Amino acid sequence: MEVRIQSVKFDADVKLTNYVQKKVEKLDRFFDGIIAAEVVLSLMPDLNNKKAAIRLEIPGYDLRAERQAKKFESAVVACVDVLKQQLKKTKEKIRGL
Repeated sequence: MEVRIQSVKFDADVKLTNYVQKKVEKLDRFFDGIIAAEVVLSLMPDLNNKKAAIRLEIPGYDLRAERQAKKFESAVVACVDVLKQQLKKTKEKIRGL
């Protein structure tokens, strides 16, 4: 799976991008057909909240999750948790076809 990380209104350091990369790559355990993941990290206008948005490309579907938190790491973990559930449901749909 290819993981693309984009930061908006700030420069993400290597430590943050490595953390995001590892968390998103773990989604492969739930569905092995993920083609790519696109992660957008952005600062909210009040600067106290950070937003993470993750889009997964899988054959026939696009799964998305978007969360806000005080830290990027927390927002990414929340998105990954939502995507785990979406992947499980999508896997069941595909098996049912």
